Amino acid sequence: MVHAFVMVKTGAGKAEAMVDSARGIASISEAHIVAGDYDLIAEVDTEEVYDVLHTASSELQELDGVESTKTYISLD
Repeated sequence: MVHAFVMVKTGAGKAEAMVDSARGIASISEAHIVAGDYDLIAEVDTEEVYDVLHTASSELQELDGVESTKTYISLD
């Protein structure tokens, strides 16, 4: 099992609408609006590292309002 955190920067005022959309993605176990350099943090649980890449680059980045993402793979 691969556990990862995907940090998402959104356009102004887009985070609230996006958090519900992110929670609807099957491999995302949790998503939260946060304060700081990023607007949203999504926790991803998949079988393979490639599936994390697919979630971040194909599913999350396709949501309206995503400006950029940064992915961190958990090592423990």
